[in-house]
Amino acid sequence: MATRRILTVDNSADLSVLKQRSQTVESVDDALRALMDDMLETMYAAPGIGLAAVQIGELKRVLVMDLAREPDEPAPRYFVNPEILWKSEETLPYEEGCLSVPEIYDEVERPARVKIRYQTYQGETVEEDAEGLFAVCIQHEMDHLEGVLFIDHLSRLKRSRAIDKVKKAAKAA
Repeated sequence: MATRRILTVDNSADLSVLKQRSQTVESVDDALRALMDDMLETMYAAPGIGLAAVQIGELKRVLVMDLAREPDEPAPRYFVNPEILWKSEETLPYEEGCLSVPEIYDEVERPARVKIRYQTYQGETVEEDAEGLFAVCIQHEMDHLEGVLFIDHLSRLKRSRAIDKVKKAAKAA
């Protein structure tokens, strides 16, 4: 396993990759599992609770997530070719952040519940209902697969300010 560099919005080359649509994965094999292991290690090191493959420059429809909090044991989840089958009309506002938009947080409103289908680390197809933080996180990460960042859900002014803040922080570092 290896920690990979996370692409960020302050770098124009990174941003052009982050805005691309990820490609469907043909099969879950050892190479894909190695990628998912690297993604998980990268997410933990950041630290974060979710990461899409595109965020490390891999245009594959793959996500990892771990919503466990200290002192609970880690509970890693893997999602290959995830898709939303159903969304509730009820919405849930949640203050989101993103490893590709460091230190920026803002409220985004998303469906409160979703039904998803995906393949597991072993390649099994699963359907599952998600609500609360799980629903927010899976939708946030799935947006990445379509080239959408959480700041794209904000007003043009808020989005511009967020990118400017990230650029300013990167220059200062």
